[in-house]
Amino acid sequence: MAECSCLGIKYATKKVCFLIGFFYFILFAGYSQNQAIADSLEAIYLSGNYRDSDKLEILNEIAVSQADAEKKLTYSLELIEAARALDSVNYVITGFLEKGTALRLKGDLSEALKSYFEATNIATRKEAKSNLGVAKLAIADVYSIMGNHDNAVKYYRNAIKIYREQKDSIGIATALTNAGDDYFNNGKLDSALIYFEESDRIFRNTNYPIGTAYNKGNIGMVYAEQGEDDRAEVNMNEAITILEELQDYYPISVYLTYMSDIYLRKNNWSRAINYAQRSLELAQRYGFKEQISESNLKLSELYDYVGNYKKSNSYYKNHIAYRDSVTNLRGMEQMADIRTNFEVAQKQSEVDLLEKESEIQQLKDRRQKTIIYVSIIVLILVFFLAMGLYRRNIFIKKTKNLIEEEKNRSDKLLLNILPEETAIELKQRGKVQAKKFESVSVMFTDFKGFTHYADNLAPEKLVEAVDYYFSKFDEIIEKYGLEKIKTIGDSYMCAGGLPYPSQDHATKTVLAALEMIEFVNRAKTLNPENRTRFDVRIGINTGPVVAGVVGTKKFAYDIWGDAVNIASRMESNSQPGKINVTENTFTLIKDSFDCEMRGEIEVKNKGMMKMYFVSKIED
Repeated sequence: MAECSCLGIKYATKKVCFLIGFFYFILFAGYSQNQAIADSLEAIYLSGNYRDSDKLEILNEIAVSQADAEKKLTYSLELIEAARALDSVNYVITGFLEKGTALRLKGDLSEALKSYFEATNIATRKEAKSNLGVAKLAIADVYSIMGNHDNAVKYYRNAIKIYREQKDSIGIATALTNAGDDYFNNGKLDSALIYFEESDRIFRNTNYPIGTAYNKGNIGMVYAEQGEDDRAEVNMNEAITILEELQDYYPISVYLTYMSDIYLRKNNWSRAINYAQRSLELAQRYGFKEQISESNLKLSELYDYVGNYKKSNSYYKNHIAYRDSVTNLRGMEQMADIRTNFEVAQKQSEVDLLEKESEIQQLKDRRQKTIIYVSIIVLILVFFLAMGLYRRNIFIKKTKNLIEEEKNRSDKLLLNILPEETAIELKQRGKVQAKKFESVSVMFTDFKGFTHYADNLAPEKLVEAVDYYFSKFDEIIEKYGLEKIKTIGDSYMCAGGLPYPSQDHATKTVLAALEMIEFVNRAKTLNPENRTRFDVRIGINTGPVVAGVVGTKKFAYDIWGDAVNIASRMESNSQPGKINVTENTFTLIKDSFDCEMRGEIEVKNKGMMKMYFVSKIED
């Protein structure tokens, strides 16, 4: 066996780009990610029936051929340890690359990046050009997953340059395909096709079936986005056929969700459900965490489409659970700590009380034994008894005050996270029943150019700037009786008309949005310390939603429904310093505000929708 050079092709999804994982070209083994190869080599390795000199090569090929993310991680770590012991640089680099791929498949993107950067550093020091190209490509793929288009393009170009210098056809084609995929995910379909067409020519000229499969799948997804369903279906079916032969299941899982979309547009709901369910089963079988989330979301959308809201909500909760599995809700952890401290203090007070009662009983026994001897001793004992009772009462009073303070702090923290009605229900029943609201106004805000600032500004300065705006936004929505739902990065989400339904929620939501715009504009002009300032886009939609609490431990109040998705689309279709509203919201506020009709605008997955800019309160 020989050491392998590894390249990775990724593919696109509609909202977030995922990586299929590296595929490998092994000199004597053909194309990898062949589970049969991995299983065969694993059996040899576990049996110990091999020469010591072959250990690194066996571990290497198991790691690169293994499709199961957990096993890939295990064997990658073993490869790194064994290669370091024998000072084998190429195998160490391969180990870190495979470790990064395994972590990426498991959804741990930050740790995957660390592993890829470690491989990059070693390859740079040792001037291992081939491995350096692979590492640069892997880093670009992870940045693409994270939605960091600028960084992704930067590393794709680096990888392409390295491969062109080495005249590595497969490396060039792989990097071109992945770069095209990133342009695809950013809506730049023409640029994506240019990259795909060049990579397709290279794959066909080199007779590289797995590259051809990914390329056909990617082109199929472009056709799907362009509404050419028949051409999309043909290309993706050809890709799936090749990938099944190669036992490469991650991309199959993604392509199946696209097939589900195609059949939904054809009004064949049963086949759409079948494709989405197959996607979920594949993702669950092989532990593809990100795709489990996406498949659950697709099933939720399909059942919502036919009005089966119970099943839709169940799949959506599964989607949320996987999507937010690494979210660190610090506020909830702090509240849990406070509760724990309260319970400890309560138990300690009970112990102290028992000890005091024991002391009192001893004093009584002593008094009974000595009362017959001298009355002076009795009086002294009575005096000490009184003092003990007095101090005991003071102690109990202080303890009760401390307990009450801790309880109030716990309740206050809970109310900062959940609406009062929901918090009361949670404390009384231990869970919260989801509720449907027929008319709610949902608002999203987003800062222009935030990604640029995030890349170039110190983290503490970035957090300070975002906190400056969000703290004021909190004051504004409280003023108008709106409910804060959550913040995601630089996005702020709130709603009017829940948890207590109201008739004027649309008006109050727009008033709050106008005040937010005014505050953001004022912050730019009144900035004596020259701190970081942003422009803000705002989008509002009115419609029915379902509200409830997700989870049982690190829970959070959230809302779901098509009205929420449309509100998010209004924000992304808005402009800096503008409030963009749907026709539903406009109908409720048109008598109170000056509005500018924008006409019908294409909205992703929704078609043409009427939009309006709200400029001011009507005179």
